[in-house]
Order: sequence, then C-alpha cells, then structure tokens
Amino acid sequence: MCGIAGIFHLQTAKPVSEARLRAMTDAIAHRGPDGAGVWTASGVGLGHRRLSIIDLAGGVQPMARDDDKVVLIYNGEIYNFLEVRAELEALGHSFQTHSDTEVILEAWRRWGPDCLPRLNGMFTIAIHDSNRDCLFLARDRLGVKPLHYAELSDGSVIFGSEIKALLAHPLFRRTPDFSAVDDYLGLGYVPDDASILAGVKKLPAGHYMILRRGLPLPPPIQWWDVSYADRERGGAKVLEETLVDKMRAAVTSRMMADVPLGAFLSGGVDSSAVVALMAEASRDAVKTCSIGFDHPEYDETHYAALVAERFATDHRTRIVAADDYGLVDTLVRAFDEPFADASALPTYRVSELARETVTVALSGDGADEAFAGYRRLTFHNAEERIRGLLPLTVRSGIFGTLGRIYPKMDWAPQIFRAKATFAALGRSGEEAYADAVGVTPRSLRHRLYSDRGRRELQGHRAEDRYIKTMQNAPARCGLDRAQYADMKIWLPGDILTKVDRTSMAVSLEAREPLLDYHLIEFGARLPVSMRVRGSTGKWLMKQAMRRYLPDEILFRRKMGFVTPISAWFRGPLAGEARRIAQGSALAETGWFDPVAIAKIVADHQSGLAEHGRLLWQLMMLDRSLGHLFGGGRT
Repeated sequence: MCGIAGIFHLQTAKPVSEARLRAMTDAIAHRGPDGAGVWTASGVGLGHRRLSIIDLAGGVQPMARDDDKVVLIYNGEIYNFLEVRAELEALGHSFQTHSDTEVILEAWRRWGPDCLPRLNGMFTIAIHDSNRDCLFLARDRLGVKPLHYAELSDGSVIFGSEIKALLAHPLFRRTPDFSAVDDYLGLGYVPDDASILAGVKKLPAGHYMILRRGLPLPPPIQWWDVSYADRERGGAKVLEETLVDKMRAAVTSRMMADVPLGAFLSGGVDSSAVVALMAEASRDAVKTCSIGFDHPEYDETHYAALVAERFATDHRTRIVAADDYGLVDTLVRAFDEPFADASALPTYRVSELARETVTVALSGDGADEAFAGYRRLTFHNAEERIRGLLPLTVRSGIFGTLGRIYPKMDWAPQIFRAKATFAALGRSGEEAYADAVGVTPRSLRHRLYSDRGRRELQGHRAEDRYIKTMQNAPARCGLDRAQYADMKIWLPGDILTKVDRTSMAVSLEAREPLLDYHLIEFGARLPVSMRVRGSTGKWLMKQAMRRYLPDEILFRRKMGFVTPISAWFRGPLAGEARRIAQGSALAETGWFDPVAIAKIVADHQSGLAEHGRLLWQLMMLDRSLGHLFGGGRT
C-alpha cells in the first residue's frame, strides 16, 4: 500500500520541479512511511511513498524499464499477480523482483490498457510510456483506492492519492464548489463525481485515462462495469456452495503478505465470515481486534469475543469513550473533504489498534452492497412489489396524500412510523430510494441556504445522480437498480473513502475480500429471492455461513459502528453547535442563513426536534472549510 503523486505537462514538455514533486509526496507520507522516490523527465514527474507489504527488498518505486522509457508508480495490491506473472513468463518476459509492481509494469508493456481486466486487486496506477507517448492513469474496478487530479494554469495536470497532495503544489488555487456542499449535505459525503474544490476531479472506479502531449485532457474511459441483467441458475444449495468457494478464494488470496497480517472483527456477519475463512486457511491463530464503547448501548464487543473464542483467534479489544469526539480534527485532516459518516471515529480507532501489531488487516466491507444487506434495500424491495401493483398516477394520489397528512412519529415504535413509507410509495422507485439513501432532505437543506446559496445551485440536486444512475442501470428490477447505484455512488464515496483514509492515516493497509470482483459479479446475478427474503437481507450468504457461525451472529439486528452524536450536541458539544451559527467558516461563505441554522441548533438542544445528524454534518463541513480555505481551527 502506498501513496502516489505526479505532474504531467499537456502542451509543452517543460521541466518538472523535483522539489514540488517531493512536496506533493511528503504531504501523503502517512500512506507510505517505509520509503520515498521520485523520477522526472522532460515534461513529466512521478513520485511515490511506500508502505512495504510484498517483496520488501524489491518492488521499489518509481520502477522503470527500457532505460526509463516506461516508468510506473502504483498504490494497492494485485492479489493474482503470481498467475499473471506466470502468463507473462510463458510469453517470454523475465523478472528481476518478486513484486506485484513489476508484474503490472510487464503486463502494461505486453498488453497496454488491456492488462487491466487481467488484474484482480485494489489499485491506482500511473505509467509514463515514452514508447507509446502517453501517461496512463487507471483505477480499480470498485474504487477501493483513490486518485484525484486537476489542471493548472501552467498547462500541467497534477494527480495524487489524496487531495492534500494537490494542495502542496504552489500553483493549485483553492476555490470552493457550492454544488459539492449540497451533495455533501444530501448524501453525507462528497461523491466521486464531485469535489469541494473547484477543478479537482476523481478518476471514477473502473476507468482509465490516457494523456498525450499536445492534446486536451481526455475524458475517462470505462474498462469495467457490473451488470444485474442476468441471473444465476440452480437451487439454494448449489448457489451456497458456489458462494462459499468464491468467498474462500477471495479471503485466501488476500492473506498473502511479507508483513504481519490480521483482521477487524466487529462481531457482525461480514467481519465474522472473513475471520472464519481466515482461520480455516491459517496454521497460526488469526490476529483480530475490536473496538468497544464505554456505553453498553453502543458496545458489541461480546459478539466479537464470541467469534474470537470460536475460532481461537489472537484477539485484542480496546474500549474507547462513547464521547470520542476529540478525534474530529484528526479526521478532518485525514479526509480533506467534509465527511459526515460518524462511524469514521471508531473505524480510525480500530485501525489504530490493529496497527500496533499488524501492517495489513482484512475487513468485512462490501457484503451489504454485494448481497443486499442494508435495511433500506429490503424496504425498497418490499415497496417495489407494491409499486408493481398500481400505476404511479394512482399511487401518487393515494400514498402521496397519506404521506402528507400522516404525523411524523420518530418517537413511536417502528410499526407506527409509516409517514416515510407512504411518501415513498407515492413516488417512483428511483425518487424514493434517492431519498432513502440520503441524509438531509432537499427541503431542509434549502431552509438552511441563503438566497445567494440557492441561486448558486442553479437547480442542482444531490439526489439526481442516484435517480439517473438507477434509471440507466443494467438491471431487471428495482432492487437491482438500487444495488447498482449503491455500488457506483455510496460504496466509493462513503464506505471505501472511510476505510482508505482512516487506515492510511495510521499507515495500515486494509483489504476488502468481500469486494473481490468475482463475488460482486456473482452477487449481481443472484435471483432476488437469494438476496432478500422478507425483512432478511444477505439471505444466501447467511445460509451459507451457517456451517461456520451461530444464528446469534448471523441473524442479530445489524448495528454497525454507532456513535451518540445527538447527545453530544445537547452536552459536551453544545457550545460547538451554537458556534456553527455564528462566526464560523460556514457563516463566512455567505451560502447559509445563520438565523435558520440557529433555529436548528435551538430546536435540537431544547428537545423540540432531532437534528443531531444534521449538526454533525454542519460541524464537519465547518471544520473542513476551515482546513481547506483558512479561518478554521484545524
């Protein structure tokens, strides 16, 4: 695992400053504390920070061939590199190291961009090839590893693993983009097709770019997509066996490392499944770690301990305070862009704990997206059955009216909280799911904006990308479309960003076996009944894992990392909440109505309304604006 950065002059082959390049790589030194290297030539420079995982002595980057005519830097791991290496050796290629880096380089020399489908892993790649007269940039299928880029006034394109690498270049101009603020408030994160910094772009997952001197910056080219248009055949038992085989292969392939390796263990289905398969494949006790909270309502360590005991893992637990908000500024610096998923706090802490004994940790991320594990997906699937019975014109009249008149009862038992369901049934599936996956509704966002802010948006809506993605999805049904949109938007924007930034902040490599693309493609072909049955998501996976895990783990209510943010803003962060409405970086933008924000704060602190999640969003936005544009405390 590493960090990369580079400079490429699009029009004229101007000299590249090695000092600028080193400043860019130094800004992301946490991603690679074990080594640093830069390479420059006429009109191009590549920089690298290394976290040594495989072939500790070899694999040094930038790596060159043909007397520096082909030079590569990359961030990630290729899990099938030995198979690709064997194929290349059969074709006459020779190797000087045992690293996956050299395999990528030789694969590019042999196949060019067609090397990408042969690689199974997480990666961002940059290759300067004088023979082909180009700079090649590529990102893995699902966007596990990030790549940001921007054009500068001197005609160069700069790129890096994190935005802070771009910020280190003296010609980069920091200008905020308000449409990304609306995206952030609507979704809880800045998605991959947007940036809080105007001019910054993110190479989309499953895409590559080929830059050539004398030509304008080209659009990215998609090299992989997942399709929900086909269905697997066979009964539950056959599909269970296929699923277990694919999971086993994904886990074992990610256990290759020349450094200590372990796993995150929350006691949930996904991390427990990964640990079970690791234990099956390992001679030694698997190193596992869990974070617990000093408040029993948020603590899951007893479930993790149950799994650890079952598989005799070398387990470590650390209890942290439920009011661990002191980590906020650390997270702001780690993420650069505003990020409101409060589970980033415990994710950082568990990464910190893991790094004390291992350099690589396997996580359970990805199964909810692959096999429909989120409750919002099971709700959406049920709603889609009702939508299929009545046309929209009828539903909008009946359920739309019920949604408007039914009281909002967040305090009541869930069975009585039907207002959102009625409103959802009165709309198209795409509109309803876009709202379900969102954080702050558009109507509430617009109450917070000033007249200037509403004008600057020019009709932009954070939800529209979900609606468009679902409408254009290669899919058969509403559940397919929702999962596809989650895979394209939520997964890279929230889940993978969270894990990448928090783990890399402590120089830990996190690997996600349940995001192996063979598993993702298999999950997309599963019949709906194998993904969701009634209110149970991940149905086939849970059935398949019964040979390893007890029902107490498989069928308990999903909790995830939970933090008591609502209570914080009525207690230790009450002053912080009031500050947001007065004299903060947020107020200085002119995009927000301070009176409206002050009312949100007052209503929450008095108990009149529940706005804890919104206040967390506003606080993280305020801190991020201060971090990026000055005036803040980070």
